[in-house]
Amino acid sequence: MTRLLTVIFTAATLLGGTSFAMADVEFNPLLQLFGGGGMSGGSGPIPRTTVGFQGNYAPGTIIIDTKERRLYLVQEGGRALRYGIGVGRDGFRWGGVHRVTAKKEWPSWTPPAQMLRRRPDLPRHMVGGPDNPLGARALYLGSTLYRIHGSNEPETIGQAVSSGCFRMVNDDVIDLYNRVRVGATVIVRN
Repeated sequence: MTRLLTVIFTAATLLGGTSFAMADVEFNPLLQLFGGGGMSGGSGPIPRTTVGFQGNYAPGTIIIDTKERRLYLVQEGGRALRYGIGVGRDGFRWGGVHRVTAKKEWPSWTPPAQMLRRRPDLPRHMVGGPDNPLGARALYLGSTLYRIHGSNEPETIGQAVSSGCFRMVNDDVIDLYNRVRVGATVIVRN
């Protein structure tokens, strides 16, 4: 019993009295065990995590790091939600600053002409639903052909396999969709 109280007291001291960077929390199993960890959920191969995040970005800004294959949603207080993403394969990566111009639940998909030239076997149109490659939600980026969208292929998260869009597991894209407003800034870094 004394050992258990010592462990609880130590955990409480760590949680309340020491200022860990949020990025350190995800690697500290004691903090995760006692509820102080940075884990926020998600069901994909790369867990959604709360991390420390430095930068002069307004809360609600999305930062996409294509090399790291992570998407950050900036929060208050020097933190961000970090999500695993799939990115464009070689020759399809891009960077820049855009805004979320639309959000759709269970979006339909019409492959662009460029994609159909590369892949004539693709359907010309697919209605939204669980079999649709855009998954449960999509956030449209400016006037580009690109989106942040769900995927029915969770094994592609953390990989470079898309034609330029950013893929997320459906749980994560639903979470992001519910947190982001139309007009939010999206910064894509290579």
